[in-house]
Amino acid sequence: MALIFLRHTTPDVPKGICYGMTDLPLTASFETEFATLLPKLPKVERIVCSPLQRCRLLAKRVSRAFDLPFSIKQNLREMDFGTWEMTPWDTVPRAELDAWAADFMDARPHGGESVSDLESRVQGALQGLASDTLVVTHSGVIRAASVLSGHPKGWNLDVAYGGWIEMSL
Repeated sequence: MALIFLRHTTPDVPKGICYGMTDLPLTASFETEFATLLPKLPKVERIVCSPLQRCRLLAKRVSRAFDLPFSIKQNLREMDFGTWEMTPWDTVPRAELDAWAADFMDARPHGGESVSDLESRVQGALQGLASDTLVVTHSGVIRAASVLSGHPKGWNLDVAYGGWIEMSL
């Protein structure tokens, strides 16, 4: 099945801040970013999105432009970084970062979700989605989907704000 994964546009958060499931608004550049990405999006049959406002707003605008309804899937939200949420990355204790790097898939030094938890949640969210579905979501979710699809970049896949990628699962 081929799905189109669209990453939300630029969130209103300072650079270098760890954020995941924090419900951040979008920057004032949203309208410009939206106008740039819309003509490039492939036509789809349905739209699903994360419950976080940075995805809901984008999904709502694409929905209007394509004259399609959208639905919210709770399990498409970004990873829960626990105590690291809204903390500058350069202030996260080195020992915690090292613990995460040593056991990337299963460590939870922040008390939030492990990467394995995220991957399992995303796998469940994507089951049953039909081809030609636009999935408006987050970088972590897109990376998990890339692992599930066998994409060669896996966890290293980088999709820019307002960027999209097609993947078959």
